[in-house]
Amino acid sequence: MHAGIRLALVAGFLATAPVISASAQDSRANMKWDAVVDAAKKEGRVVVYNAGQTIGLFNAVAKSFEAKYGIKVEQITARGSEMTERIRTEHAAGRYLGDLQLHAGSVVETVLDQVQAPGHLPNLKNLRKDVSTNPLLVPAYIQPTGILINTNLVKPQDEPKSWRDLLDPKWKGRILADDPRPIGGGNNWFTVMYKAFGPEFHAGFKAQNPVFSRNPSDDARRIARGEYPVYTPQVFALARELQGLPVKLLVPQEGIPYGLFVNAVQKNAPHPNAADVFLNHFLELESQVIYANGWMIPVIDGAVEKADAQARQFAGAKLLGTPVVQERAIMAERAKQIYD
Repeated sequence: MHAGIRLALVAGFLATAPVISASAQDSRANMKWDAVVDAAKKEGRVVVYNAGQTIGLFNAVAKSFEAKYGIKVEQITARGSEMTERIRTEHAAGRYLGDLQLHAGSVVETVLDQVQAPGHLPNLKNLRKDVSTNPLLVPAYIQPTGILINTNLVKPQDEPKSWRDLLDPKWKGRILADDPRPIGGGNNWFTVMYKAFGPEFHAGFKAQNPVFSRNPSDDARRIARGEYPVYTPQVFALARELQGLPVKLLVPQEGIPYGLFVNAVQKNAPHPNAADVFLNHFLELESQVIYANGWMIPVIDGAVEKADAQARQFAGAKLLGTPVVQERAIMAERAKQIYD
């Protein structure tokens, strides 16, 4: 892991975060943990709005939580933009149905009026020192992205070792890519490449005539089917699901773009204690190893070392960068200017 990279949720967060007065702070912050657990068990369930792509990993964590506490996890899934709009609509109508949202941190930072501070979480002490925290958002996992190739179409000596290798003329017309123009994984990649290599990288990438798509889950399978030899940016965990097919995940030498996913307690959550216990469980070593073995990057100390040997190379990948919330609109517009 690159020790010098700081996983800031947003530069200047403390300047923009709402002030939480002592009188408004949820009283459960002062409860003893055993009392929180008892109250959570009485609530009996927790409702999670999940905008992550790795549903299988989440389900494994939820199953272990249910087995340990006897509290049911109800999950509502949707694409990120759909989830944000659904929550906004519910809150505008005064209907507070969900307890937590699991979402990209850079997205939740734009809707801080929808969330509230969690209570005291004992496992927060286990967070890695390079993962910054704030009063409202609890780090869940880091989603890394690299390059996916079809091994039948790309010879070992031709495998891209650097992001700049994607600009080699031999790949012209042969790259499938997540569309960098809308907000999402493609624009995150655009932003990190722009900051790391400058606008000339994107000028060169545009000259390659890449084919853009907006369906990351299916795009990896298109590579496996041989429709294209190269795809970027590839979510590590989605590549793991294709083991046994003619694909290979590459981690460029400069490092990888990533997104920090967070758990946030919803405003007026109907099951706030169950939400806190679930948040704390998400930060257990057992839960974080599930994500590490799923080729995600854990947010607590010691989880990478506990991952299996194959997963360790991905869960411990060098980090190149991630966008911050202030850049989202600017970089989306810049991507349109370059690629439209």
